[in-house]
Amino acid sequence: FSFLEMCCITSVVPQTLVHLLVEIKTVSMEGCVAQMCVFAILGLTECCLLAAMAYDRFVAICYPLHYTLLMGPRVCLNLATASWTTGVVVESIQSIWIFTLPFCGTGEIQHFFCDIMPVVKLACVDTSLNEIVMFAVSVLFIMSLCFLILCSYVRISVTILRIPSAAGRRKAFSTCSSHILVVSLFYGTALFTYLRPMTAHTPETDKAIALMYTVVTPALNP
Repeated sequence: FSFLEMCCITSVVPQTLVHLLVEIKTVSMEGCVAQMCVFAILGLTECCLLAAMAYDRFVAICYPLHYTLLMGPRVCLNLATASWTTGVVVESIQSIWIFTLPFCGTGEIQHFFCDIMPVVKLACVDTSLNEIVMFAVSVLFIMSLCFLILCSYVRISVTILRIPSAAGRRKAFSTCSSHILVVSLFYGTALFTYLRPMTAHTPETDKAIALMYTVVTPALNP
């Protein structure tokens, strides 16, 4: 997860810092394709990894005596592999599909990096189908994984509340606090960004929200 966060920052922040120092801010088509594809892959992979980490916390707190059996090295490797595979396959297909659209106009992106929504706005054709697919992907993966995380923490909360001592409850909760913080920041901004209709997007709002999940969330991640 730390490796993923470093990749996420590296895919966006260096170019953003360069653009803060130069008057003419440009990016090649190939660079834009690469940045959007990499960032989208990392974003979806992070959703999957956060869900896997929630399952890990669920097993550790609700079934501590079975933890080594249920979360052995092979299970952890399978969860990580499934997360990366899902991110790479789904977002590669979506990114390639977006860049098959015809683009026109000035080619000016109202954003500080090549995110999906600002790039789609440059298309010269009706993008309703693309928007529907993007919304469906967001609901299928972001919402479903968010629901799994919520279910895990409901069970975790019930288990923690059954612990008789206050010290025991604090210790159990402390193992989840950093994960809860990252999940809240990441999913809060992701849901607000990718589950809104295209007409509700404004450049200023999109930039502010994107700054949260590209810089602030990784910086706060322990």
